[in-house]
Amino acid sequence: MKKLVVISLVLVLVVGLLGGLALAQGKKPKIAWCPAIDDPFYYMIGKGIADKCKELGLELFVSEYPKAWGPEIQVPILEAVAARGDIDVIITGPTSKEALIAPLKRIHDSGIEIITVDTYIGDGDYSKPSEYSFPLTFIGTDNFQGGVEVAHHLAEMIGKKGKVFIETTNPDVSSVVERVEGFKKGMSEYPDIEIVGVEYNLDVQEKAQQQVAAALQANPDIVGIFGTNLYSAQGAYQAVVNAGLTGAVKIASWDATEDLIKALKEGKVDLVLAQKPYEIGTLAVEAAYQYFVEGKEIPKRMVPGFFFFTKDNVNDPESQKYIYRAD
Repeated sequence: MKKLVVISLVLVLVVGLLGGLALAQGKKPKIAWCPAIDDPFYYMIGKGIADKCKELGLELFVSEYPKAWGPEIQVPILEAVAARGDIDVIITGPTSKEALIAPLKRIHDSGIEIITVDTYIGDGDYSKPSEYSFPLTFIGTDNFQGGVEVAHHLAEMIGKKGKVFIETTNPDVSSVVERVEGFKKGMSEYPDIEIVGVEYNLDVQEKAQQQVAAALQANPDIVGIFGTNLYSAQGAYQAVVNAGLTGAVKIASWDATEDLIKALKEGKVDLVLAQKPYEIGTLAVEAAYQYFVEGKEIPKRMVPGFFFFTKDNVNDPESQKYIYRAD
């Protein structure tokens, strides 16, 4: 009889302990989405986040969408969100590889988990011990490989010879740095192609247009341009249109905005790489849910693929899901 009582007590304690662990593990996190900039790509990430939060029954707070890119704008927003006191995880795209390490580390040390999307801090390898390994995960495109593949496409379009120009945005942002380096690597396989310049427009489309116009004047024999993000690409094709060189100068662009898809249909742009921002958003929320509710270990890096729009497939029904819709 005594043995039965002891066994019963042990069972009660074990069940209670397991129940307590399950309760702690089963907490549904409150998520904050802190976009890096007000643009269609980040709106699509936000839509993926919102839809997945609704599906999983998670509470979501969305900060403002900044009108310009940079740590000086982003950090105060992140700090204000952290100061609310009710956030469990922040999803954000760091606007600098280095300048966001310390601010995000302070927020993490206050008890808030960090998930980075689109861009990362440090070298992006959160799996090794370092000052920037604290985020739960990085979720974003393989920008280097994308740059390599853009180079191959553009090389084919220009007959594997001639001068090309790179119009890009910020020199300290992981995503565009990798795109440029990947593009250079891809073009290095073509001995008759010369990269004649790289310019940084700091996410200002008008500046991109001016820089490309100046490059075309300095090098009238440019035959190809790579715009590494939507502002770069939109400014680049407008400069080519204004110079009367549509068709003669091939434009390879990154990001499937409605503007760039329209330009592709009109022959002003020749190639559009579409990332998968909606999927990036849903994966970020799933990672937070699995970590907090299911107690799972989260992969330190998740890489959705990408899709190339050309004039041959731009009207295909299956392609339409890759367009960044403002609504």
